[in-house]
Amino acid sequence: MRWAGPPAGEPAVLDEVFRALSDGTRRDMLRRLAVGERTIGELAQPYDMSFEAASKHVRVLERAGLVRRNVRGRHHYCQLDATRLAEADRWLSFYQQFWTQRFAALDRVLAAKAHQSGGRKVSVAGLKPRPTSQRRRGKR
Repeated sequence: MRWAGPPAGEPAVLDEVFRALSDGTRRDMLRRLAVGERTIGELAQPYDMSFEAASKHVRVLERAGLVRRNVRGRHHYCQLDATRLAEADRWLSFYQQFWTQRFAALDRVLAAKAHQSGGRKVSVAGLKPRPTSQRRRGKR
């Protein structure tokens, strides 16, 4: 299989998305916005933070294109915009093939160990890693 690299995406856009997602508070805010529109005050409520601090988190999410803010009167309403999340998901999904292959290999090893042990259940903890000299080396 020839490595074609991850799907192209605007690097600066992905950088902003992953930077925004790197903070647990912002991830939680997005999770709550997935249910529906919230004011910044509502987003700040579960945390011990000021309106200004919550607003800074929202600005990071806005800069990443993950949230849209609408001002109606004195209230700032936030909505999830999942378009950039879909772009990040497409980028990440390329790498899924690598962990899928690893899990498939693990399944084969566990099945072989179970067969050798007469059908008893085998856990990953019971496996010993091969010495480094015996591991296959991939092309770099």
